[in-house]
Amino acid sequence: MPTARKNNNKSSAPAQPKRQAEDQPLIEDIRLLGRILGDVIREQEGKDSYELVEKIRTLSVAFRRDADHSADRALKNLLKGLSAAETVRVIRAFTYFSHLANLAEDRHLIRRRTDAERADAAIEGSLDVALARIRKAGVGPEQVAASLAHSYLSPVLTAHPTEVQRKSILDAERGIAALLAARDEIRARQKMFAGQKDALTPREMADNEEQIRTRVTQLWQTRLLRFTKLTVADEIENALSYYEATFLREIPRVYADLEKALGREDIAPFFRMGQWIGGDRDGNPNVTAETLDYALRRQCELVLRHYLTEVHYLGGELSLSATLVDVSPEMQALAEASPDPNEHRHDEPYRRALTGVYARLAASLRDLTGGVAARHAVAPQNPYPNAEAFMADLRTIEDSLREKHGGVLVNQRLRPLMRAVEVFGFHLATVDLRQSSDKHEAVVADLLKIARIEPDYAALPEDAKQTLLVKLLDDARPLRVPDGAYQPLTVSELAIFSQARIAHARYGRAAIRHYIISHTETVSDLLEALLLQKEVGLMRGTLNEDAVCDLIVVPLFETIEDLRNAAPIVKAFYALPGIDALVRRSGAEQDVMLGYSDSNKDGGIFTSNWELYRAGMALVKLFDEMNADKTDKIRLRMFHGRGGTVGRGGGPSYQAILAQPPGTVRGQLRLTEQGEVIGSKYANREIGRRNLETLVAATLEATFLAPAKPAPAAFIATAETLSRASMAAYRALVYETPGFVDYFFGSTPIREIAELNIGSRPASRNPKRNIEDLRAVPWSFSWGQCRLTLNGWYGFGSAVAAFLDSAAGATERKERIALLQRMYAQWPFFRTLLSNMDMVLAKSDLQLATRYAELVGDRKLRQKVFGMIDTEWHRTSDALTLITGAKQRLEGNADMQRSVRHRFPYIDPLHHLQVELMRRFRAGEGGDRVQRGIHLSINGVAAGLRNTG
Repeated sequence: MPTARKNNNKSSAPAQPKRQAEDQPLIEDIRLLGRILGDVIREQEGKDSYELVEKIRTLSVAFRRDADHSADRALKNLLKGLSAAETVRVIRAFTYFSHLANLAEDRHLIRRRTDAERADAAIEGSLDVALARIRKAGVGPEQVAASLAHSYLSPVLTAHPTEVQRKSILDAERGIAALLAARDEIRARQKMFAGQKDALTPREMADNEEQIRTRVTQLWQTRLLRFTKLTVADEIENALSYYEATFLREIPRVYADLEKALGREDIAPFFRMGQWIGGDRDGNPNVTAETLDYALRRQCELVLRHYLTEVHYLGGELSLSATLVDVSPEMQALAEASPDPNEHRHDEPYRRALTGVYARLAASLRDLTGGVAARHAVAPQNPYPNAEAFMADLRTIEDSLREKHGGVLVNQRLRPLMRAVEVFGFHLATVDLRQSSDKHEAVVADLLKIARIEPDYAALPEDAKQTLLVKLLDDARPLRVPDGAYQPLTVSELAIFSQARIAHARYGRAAIRHYIISHTETVSDLLEALLLQKEVGLMRGTLNEDAVCDLIVVPLFETIEDLRNAAPIVKAFYALPGIDALVRRSGAEQDVMLGYSDSNKDGGIFTSNWELYRAGMALVKLFDEMNADKTDKIRLRMFHGRGGTVGRGGGPSYQAILAQPPGTVRGQLRLTEQGEVIGSKYANREIGRRNLETLVAATLEATFLAPAKPAPAAFIATAETLSRASMAAYRALVYETPGFVDYFFGSTPIREIAELNIGSRPASRNPKRNIEDLRAVPWSFSWGQCRLTLNGWYGFGSAVAAFLDSAAGATERKERIALLQRMYAQWPFFRTLLSNMDMVLAKSDLQLATRYAELVGDRKLRQKVFGMIDTEWHRTSDALTLITGAKQRLEGNADMQRSVRHRFPYIDPLHHLQVELMRRFRAGEGGDRVQRGIHLSINGVAAGLRNTG
C-alpha cells in the first residue's frame, strides 16, 4: 500500500470570530438543508438508513476536522462492510448534500455581495470599481463608449463529457435556491419588527421550510443519472435552459448598469453569446448538418418566444389613450398598420401597434421554426424579414414615448427588450463550426481526386499544397462534379457548410461567424477551410481580385509545439497573395483560438500557461506590424479554450483576463465556458449576472489599464527557464515512466467515466489505451475525482528547485528567491498562475489519493508512481510557500477556505465508497447496482469540488 507524507495542506484552518459571524447565515442554511435532507431520508428510507448516514457523517467530520485517526479506521471498516444497496443509499445522501451545500454557498455569495453593495464597498470585479480605475487613469466615458463600439466580448457555451447534471435536477435546485432567497427576505422583514409582536414571520418561515422539504423530497425521488447517453439534442436543450434562466434577462441588465455608470444610453452591442453545441464536429460523429439545423431552429424559437412574451406584457403596460396623450406620426402609422380590429383598443395606439408587432413575430416564429405562438389577438401575418425590422418597430415606439412625455415607461420593459434584440437577434447565439484539420484534408483530397485535378492531395508536400490551394481559390469554378461518387465524409462536411449558408439567409449573418480548425499545424489547414467555404458559396469572388468570405477562419493551436508555431503559421498565411486583402474586405477580423487543455496534457501546467502567454505576445506583435501602415486595421481576437479545472485553463475569469499579455485584449475576447462551470456560474440568475458583469469589468480593465510595456526581461527569462524544467519533470512522469498508463487507468475512474452517460462526445479520440489519444476533458476529470488534481500543479515544484539549486552560491540563491517573489508581486501572469496552483493543491488530498492508488495491482508500480507524485506535491507546496509567503493554502482566499472547511468532510465518504465500489466492479462483483453506485459517486464528487470539468 502506498503511503503519503503528511499533507501539509492547512486550508481548513479555523475561521476567525468576525468571519464566523459573517458566515453564520451560511451555517444556518447548511444546517437547515442538512436537517431537512436527514428527515427526508428517515421518512423515505427508514431509521436505520438515516442513522447509518449520520454515523458516517460524524466519523468523517471527526477525521477531517479533528485529525481523529481512530475515526478514520472506523469509517473505512464501516464502509467496507456495506451492502451494494446500502452503499447506493449512502452515496445518494452525501451527493445530494453536496448539491444542497452548493445552493447554500451560492446564496451566501449573493448575500455578502448585496451587503457589500449596501455598504458602498469596493468590490473587485464590479463595473463600479473597473470604471473608477479607468476614470482615475484619465479615460472618460466618451472614450470607453467609443472603444466598446468596436469591441467584441463573448462567453461561448460548450458541451463536454463532464456535465453530469440532469436538467430535472437543475430545475428542482433552482426552486430550492429561490426558496432560500425568499427565506432571506422573510428574515429581513423580521428585523423590521424586532421587539414587537410578530405572529406572521414564524408562519412564513414554517411555510418556507415546508416548501423546501417538498423540493428536497422531489430531489430524493428523482434519479441523478441518465439511463441513456446524452444526444446532441439533449445537450442543446440543456444549454438553452441557461438562456431562459439567466442570459435573456440578465445580459440586458448588465448593459443597463453599464449605461448608468457611464451616463449614456448609446453603448454599442459589444457583448454576445456563443455556442459550440450543434456545430462542434471535432471527434463527435453525432454532429451533422441536421443537428446544426436543429440547434439553430431551437435557438431561434427560444428567443422569438421570449420576444413574444415581452411584447405581450408590454402591450398590457402601454395602455396609453390617444384621448390623453399624443403620439409621433411614425407611431400613429405603426398603429394604423396593425391588423387589430378590436374597438376597445381603438384609442390605444401603442396597444394596437404591439398587437401588430405580436402578429408579425408570431408569423416569424411559424415560418422560421414551425412553432405556434401561445396567444393570438389576431392571426400571425406579415413576418419580419429580420431582427432589424423588428427593432425598427420597437424604436418607433421608444421614440414616441420619449417625445410625448412617456420616457419613464421605456426603461422597465421596452428598453431591456430592445437591448435583447440587439444582442440576440433572431439567432440567440452565434454557433461556431469546428472540425479537425485532418477531416478537411480528406474532403479536399476526395474533391480533387474526383475532379481529376490531383490524385493524391494528402501526399503532397506542404509547399505544393499551398500552391495548389491558392490557385483553386483564385479560380471562380467550383470543384464538385455532378453525381460524383464522393466519400460519406465529404458529403457530410459539405452539407455542414451548405447549412451554414442557409442559416445566414434565415437567421442573419450573426447566426454563424466562426469556423474553427482543430489541430492547426500548417498553413494549408487554413486554406482548406477557405476552399470548402468557396465550394458552397460562403466565399465569393476570386482570391486575387474581389473575394469576400462569410466565416472567419479560426486556427486552433493546442499542443505545446502548435502554440510555439502559432505566430509563424499565421504570418505565413497572411503572406500568401490575396489573403490579407480578403480578410480586410470580409470585415477585418481575425480570431485565433488557443487550447489550454491539450497543451496542459502535453507539457504540464506551467509550460502550457507560459506557451499560451508567449503565443499571445507573438501574435500581438505580428498583427501590430501587419497593421502599421494600414487604415483598415485587422482586429485580432484571442479565443481562449478554457475548461473548468485549473489544468484546463479554469480558475477565476477576472484574474485570468487581467493576466493576459499586454495588448492581447483591446476590447476583443472570446472564452469557452465548460462542464460544471456553466451550472455554477449561470444556473442562478443573480450569480449569473455577477459573472457576466465580471467579464465586462475585466475586459474593460485589460483594455484600458494594461501595461504598455511587456514584463521585464528578467521575468521573461526566468519563466522560460522554469517552463523548460517544469515540462521535463511533467513528461518524465506522464510520458517517460514505464507503466504510467497502467497506473493512470488503474488508480482513477477513467474507465467508469467513459461509461457514464454524461456527454454525446466519446471520451477518447480512438479506442487505444494511451495518454496521447485520451481527450483532455476526461483526463482532467479523472485526476480531480481521485483528488490528486495532478494536471493543475505537477512539475512546478521541480522547476523551482532546479532553478534555485543551479545558483552559484548562497548569495545567488537568495537573489533568485527574491526574483521569484518580485515576479509574484509585480507580474499578473505569474501571480494568477500561482494562485490557481494554490487553489488546486488545497483541493487535493494525498491521503484520499492513496486509497485510489491501492487499486493498482502492481505494488512496485504503485509505490514508484505515487512516490513521484507525493514528492512533487510537497516540492510544489514548499515552492508556493517560499514564493508567496503564505504558510497555509488559500491564505488569501477566505471564501474558498470556508468552502473547503464546510464541504470536504462530506465529500470524503464518497471517495471511500467510490474506491470500494470500483474494487468490487473491476473484480466482477455487484453488477449494475455497483456500477450505478460508482456513477453516483462521480456525480457527488463533481458537485462537491465544483470546477472539475
